[in-house]
Amino acid sequence: MFSVPQSSKSEFLDKARQAREERKGQKEKERAAILIQALVRRFLCRCRLQKQIRKEVDDYFQASETGTSKRNALSIFKIARKLLFIYRPEDKMKFEKLCRAILASMEVENEPKVWYVSLALSKDLTIPWLKQIKDVLWTCCQLLKNLKPDILQDNKLVTLYLTMLVTFTDTLTWRIVRGKGEALRPALMRICENIMGHLNQKGFYSILQASHCCSLLREPAKIIPHSHHVSSSHDIPPQCSYSRGKSTALFIVLCIVIGAGSERVLITAVSQQCMASIQTHDLLRKFILFLSREEQCLDICVCLEGSHTLCLLGTVLWINKGLHFSSVKSSLQIKKRKSLCAPRMVSFYPVAACFSSGNLIQLGYLNEKVLEEEANHFVKDLTDMLSYCQRYVSQKKSNLTHWHPVLGWFSQTVDYGLNESMPLVTKQLQHLWGVSVIRTLFSDVLSKKLESQEPTPPPPQPSTSQNNLPVKNLFKRAFQKSASVRNILKPVGGKRVDSAEVQKVCSICVLYQTALSTLTQIRLQILTGLTHLDDLLPKLWAFICELGPQGGLKLFMECLNNDTEESKQLLAMLMLFCDCSRHLITILDDIEVYEEQTSFKIEELITISSFLNTFVYKMIWDGILENAKGEKLELFHSVHGWLMVLYERDCRRRFTPDDHWLRKDLKPSLLFQELEKGKKRAQLLLQYIPHVIPHKNRVLLFRNIVTKEKESLGLVETSSASPHVTHITIRRSRMLEDGYDQLRRLPVNSIKGVIRVKFVNDLGVDEAGIDQDGVFKEFLEEIIKKVFNPALNLFKTTSGNERLYPSPTSYIHENHLQLFEFVGKMLGKAVYEGIVVDVPFASFFLSQVLGHHHSTFYSSIDELPSLDSEFYKNLTSIKRYDGDVSDLGLTLSYDEDVMGQLVCHELIPGGKTMPVTNENKISYIHLMAHFRMHTQIKEQTAAFIRGFRSIINPEWLHMFSTPEVQRLVSGDNAEIDLDDLKKHTVYYGGFHSSHRVIIWLWDILSSDFNAEERAMFLKFVTSCSRPPLLGFAYLKPPFSIRCVEVSDDQDTGDTLGSVLRGFFTIRKKEPGGRLPTSSTCFNLLKLPNYSKKSILRDKLRYAISMNTGFELS
Repeated sequence: MFSVPQSSKSEFLDKARQAREERKGQKEKERAAILIQALVRRFLCRCRLQKQIRKEVDDYFQASETGTSKRNALSIFKIARKLLFIYRPEDKMKFEKLCRAILASMEVENEPKVWYVSLALSKDLTIPWLKQIKDVLWTCCQLLKNLKPDILQDNKLVTLYLTMLVTFTDTLTWRIVRGKGEALRPALMRICENIMGHLNQKGFYSILQASHCCSLLREPAKIIPHSHHVSSSHDIPPQCSYSRGKSTALFIVLCIVIGAGSERVLITAVSQQCMASIQTHDLLRKFILFLSREEQCLDICVCLEGSHTLCLLGTVLWINKGLHFSSVKSSLQIKKRKSLCAPRMVSFYPVAACFSSGNLIQLGYLNEKVLEEEANHFVKDLTDMLSYCQRYVSQKKSNLTHWHPVLGWFSQTVDYGLNESMPLVTKQLQHLWGVSVIRTLFSDVLSKKLESQEPTPPPPQPSTSQNNLPVKNLFKRAFQKSASVRNILKPVGGKRVDSAEVQKVCSICVLYQTALSTLTQIRLQILTGLTHLDDLLPKLWAFICELGPQGGLKLFMECLNNDTEESKQLLAMLMLFCDCSRHLITILDDIEVYEEQTSFKIEELITISSFLNTFVYKMIWDGILENAKGEKLELFHSVHGWLMVLYERDCRRRFTPDDHWLRKDLKPSLLFQELEKGKKRAQLLLQYIPHVIPHKNRVLLFRNIVTKEKESLGLVETSSASPHVTHITIRRSRMLEDGYDQLRRLPVNSIKGVIRVKFVNDLGVDEAGIDQDGVFKEFLEEIIKKVFNPALNLFKTTSGNERLYPSPTSYIHENHLQLFEFVGKMLGKAVYEGIVVDVPFASFFLSQVLGHHHSTFYSSIDELPSLDSEFYKNLTSIKRYDGDVSDLGLTLSYDEDVMGQLVCHELIPGGKTMPVTNENKISYIHLMAHFRMHTQIKEQTAAFIRGFRSIINPEWLHMFSTPEVQRLVSGDNAEIDLDDLKKHTVYYGGFHSSHRVIIWLWDILSSDFNAEERAMFLKFVTSCSRPPLLGFAYLKPPFSIRCVEVSDDQDTGDTLGSVLRGFFTIRKKEPGGRLPTSSTCFNLLKLPNYSKKSILRDKLRYAISMNTGFELS
């Protein structure tokens, strides 16, 4: 057949191929036509089905409206299932009819088969019904978002959909549970909880908030005459009736005055005569003494429940405004709402004790004489009320919770209509931590005179005036400079803890500590008020120092082991001191802490930090923390929080002596043994206060953790197995690009494992040599050197000390975030392998890598000097500006020159139109610092951290501070230990420790070179100017010196002849014209066999200063 010429054969094959392609194309067209037909038919079928279902739905509702057919629950269920199946936005009218039909079925009397909810009891329909009602209610929520209540038609729909939500999230209106059906209530309530949980997960409350549904439930304000009095028995709360037989009339009066009348009334002003009568009859004293008896106090707290609790708000405003303003109008503005139905009356009483306390606080504030005379009873009453409130709220916490503006989260229902009154309630409570009440209660502490000493001349300060700073709120007052000069406060002891003075101060501290733990939503306000007086905390510390026979640690450690009331009060005093001091130091800047020494002197902070460090250590090491719960656990976190604030401040700017934080009685070997055995106290110590362990031992522990992980992943060579090796080929001219392309796709475990690198030179020829970690070290160093070069614009340097942080304009690189993740992995690999790289990071960036910025006590302004010290000074000068800040023309925005264009960044939405004033300047400073250090580089930092943490577990770094992590990356910042280097140096090419050239070398380094030149020498050989953290014994590859006879391009390695000549100092020719070189990948110094010491010194100095070397042998 193929005897014809070759061309005929080709033509035949081409024709056959064309025929096959035609047949294939025809089949593809047929398949495409079938597919298109199927899609069209399916679409048409869906349209017909939807049209049919819509007709059925319309017919159903039309028949129901005309009365031709009778609805029942099952028919509604079936038609709802069909409607939900085909529901589209254009079906809103049908859905509205469905909702009305469902609600109508729930209103029918004595016909269980009609009630829509009855299907929930059907064995076969329970689950489908539950799914259907969830879909219906969520559709109601979706429709609520787009409704406008001010439009009449929309207003009706809002009412309809809200009624649906209310009806099926509570069983109160279900007729099925009435009478004999009461036994079904628990099961049906669980169904409601299921529905509510489903809606909550999908964003139910967000939708209600967005649509302002709560505002629709409020009634307009009403005006009632001025002579509104609570005088008749009709106005006495019914809850009080049970007490009349066993209590005095004062009980009833107290309930009326504190709980208001039988209606919830918000009073914004009352006559002066009403308030005067309270003072005339000395009711405050009588209230305080009456409530000091525990039984009566509990009766009051229990009785004030339901809608009567809300009347407390009226009393709050009544007392708050009554005498606080000298002039009041003759009419009252009252917002009045009727009491709610009985089933909801118990839903508000957890706030009763809180607001009762507020009433007493206000009365005490208005009558300082009574407050001073009855301080002990006053403190006890408030403590009891707040404690009751705290216990109730803690008992009522659950997964389905409600937020209260003062108390926080708990499971009882909150009347959100009262939220507008909460600022006034908070304002009343603020008197408790106002200056007047604090001075009265802490009079014994504040009257103490601290021993004074001659003032030392202050350091030179900027010319900005600080003493005349206008103060308008509590936060600003916390920054004022303390005028007192005193001796250092240290524990001295001598004051009996059972004395009346100590007991009084302890009870006051218990009160404020209870307020902090109860009024959780205004905790910061309380702390700020307590730090308002500059001398309170130092004098409280002086008071603590005098307690017990010897003062200090021993007394409080004994209290931890005693469960007496006296011990609890002493620990509460310590806890309050720690919480307030921590808050104060957190809001003070470096100038106020180090130069002005506001409140505490530096020496006192050293004493306090030593006490706290020992206290926390003892709690952990003595096993107290392991079993701690409740108050002891809160005490530990309070003391530990204050300790860590001081420690982190010390890490940023040192104020403590060397080894201040170490525990000399803790043996690292014992700690490591207990860690190996899994002892709890060792783990807790490493978790909470790793700084008590010497840094070198923590680095050893870190290296051990890495080694164990390598063993678990099979990355370490054993007698039975070899680790997997990843080979990569890198062109020297495109080192970064090739490294990025080949390594970024590797699994994390492969990057953690062994990577062998083969370099290709500029001519495309593979370079000779086998990588035994040395070549990879050079590759890693070169990659890191390139990516951290500011010219690449992935990283920038800070002004002044030139430390690195991500560049805000790195987006000029198309894949900049992937590059940051790659850089994070490479740096993580360097730390993982113990390879030190000379990369100085800005401390604020390292803090983010460590996750410190997520801490409650983190302040962006504290880290700002590490970015730009001049910018920090300018910002803090705004805080100290004694004039009107608005005159400076600043806005809540930041203008930046980005590649020649001026870009305005708003610190908050609309910030460029908001001026900076004396009221918001503190917020402006923090917003600006946060923007510069976080917002601008958020994406870059997140990508870098993601890559770094894929190699280095973040928990491993928790035992290091920010400066210590820098040392982990770049080596120790201590001076080079030449004896250690000499001890761990390996010699090649005939050199040995007694060789003449080697002796000259060590003598030159120790005698002729200064510290800077020695650092340059180390960088010349190892590429890093800092020694390894654990000493040169841990430098890999080890530091080596080799005798060379020829230049690097002629060097073929050591031979027997070259070694013998080097050993016996036999030279082929004088090497005086050649410089020392190095192979940083092997930490190898190549040293010619010089004939004179002076030549060696000059050549070596020239080589390290010109940065020659960095070549591969």
